[in-house]
Amino acid sequence: MEKPGVLIKKYGDRRLYNTGASRYVKLEDIARMVREGIEVKVVDARTGKDLTRVVLTQIVVEDARDREIALPLQLLRQLVRASDKATHEFLSWYLNSTFDLYQKAQGTIRTSLSEAKGAASNPLEFVRQLVATKKGPAAPVDGEAAKLRHRVEKLEARLAALSKLARRTRKNKRPA
Repeated sequence: MEKPGVLIKKYGDRRLYNTGASRYVKLEDIARMVREGIEVKVVDARTGKDLTRVVLTQIVVEDARDREIALPLQLLRQLVRASDKATHEFLSWYLNSTFDLYQKAQGTIRTSLSEAKGAASNPLEFVRQLVATKKGPAAPVDGEAAKLRHRVEKLEARLAALSKLARRTRKNKRPA
C-alpha cells in the first residue's frame, strides 16, 4: 500500500528540498521514504524536469558502494546492453513482474505466519476452520498466469523479430 506522494525539488547545488515538510533532505531520507511506501517524485527546481529515475538510481549506486549487497553483476551487464527500446521495455516489465511476485509471496508468508500463530493459540478453532474450508467449493483459478504467459510469448516474438532485423541490418552494412 503506497502512502501519499512527496515532491522533492533538486537545486543546482545538488541540494534536495522536501516541499511537503519544508526542509532539505538527503538521499538517505528519500531512500527511507521509498522503503516506507511513500511515492516520491524528484524534479529539477529550475526546469521542472522529472529526475526521479536519476535520483533513485543514485540511491541504488550509493547503497551498493556502502554495503556488500549490490545488484548481481550479470543483471548490471544486461542493463548496460539493453540499449534498444524493446529490450529495455522487456527488462522493465520483467523486473516489475518479478518484484510484484516477490511482494505477493511476502504477503502470503506474513498471512501464513499469522494463521500459524492463531492455530497455536486456539487449535480447536483452527481445525474447525480447516474442515469448513475443505467442504466448500474449489476456488476458481484466475487467468493472471495465462495472461502473463501470453504477454511473455508476445514479447519474445517481438524480440526475435527485432533481433533478425538487427542481424540483417548489420549484414547489409558490411563492406563488399
